[in-house]
Amino acid sequence: MSEPAVLYELEDHIATITLNRPENRNSMTPDVLSGLSEALGRARADADVRCVVVTGRGRSFCAGADFKSRASGPELPPHERSFAMYSHFLSVLEVEVPTIAALNGHAIGGGLGLAVVCDLRVANREAKYGANFVRLGLHPGMATTYLLPRLMGLPRATELLLTGRLVNGAEAADLGLVNHAVAPDEVLPKALELAREIASAAPQAVRWTKQSIYRHADWDPVSAARFEAHVQSRSFETEDHREGVAALLEKREPRFVGK
Repeated sequence: MSEPAVLYELEDHIATITLNRPENRNSMTPDVLSGLSEALGRARADADVRCVVVTGRGRSFCAGADFKSRASGPELPPHERSFAMYSHFLSVLEVEVPTIAALNGHAIGGGLGLAVVCDLRVANREAKYGANFVRLGLHPGMATTYLLPRLMGLPRATELLLTGRLVNGAEAADLGLVNHAVAPDEVLPKALELAREIASAAPQAVRWTKQSIYRHADWDPVSAARFEAHVQSRSFETEDHREGVAALLEKREPRFVGK
């Protein structure tokens, strides 16, 4: 019997959630999506949890959408189907205690989206990070057009979103996309160090402080993700999207024609 797609461990008030499909780069397959939702629900329901760390096994934190095997889902309008895929990752936003993304490896597209809905991020300085949607002929999703400008500032976020460029962890730290960039084997230890520091503070004060931070920032990424889903569902229908995915799978540069 294969291991669960998502692992859950609780120690010293810290819940560690691990995406566990390294052979598929922890991409957004149904078992990873549902497993993450279940693990987050478990953390939300446990009053002993004071901090949540989300990480992955292997060379990728999360590679985003799984274009090799697009699973059939329920019969929904295209924009609702697009939003439904991201809704599992967006459920991180429902966690009242602080969340930390321990970015063991690459986080691309929707995988970067999972990283940026967490409160703090520790990057692998050698891994790649970015919202490469336009390189796939797609409008961005996972609220990245909302979140990245708030994390990085409008000019830097606009450049990354419009080019689809990937940056390494060290650059991501310089840009303000992540809090820390460390050596690959130091990512999870650094995230757990932060988690222990948070967990040692007064639990209710920490929860209220997190709530205040986002209240004062007029934080509403879920509404942004819903709007993006409408536009992204249209871009799924284009020739450029088909070319972008083909180029990705064939490991070549895409040849976009604007259709």
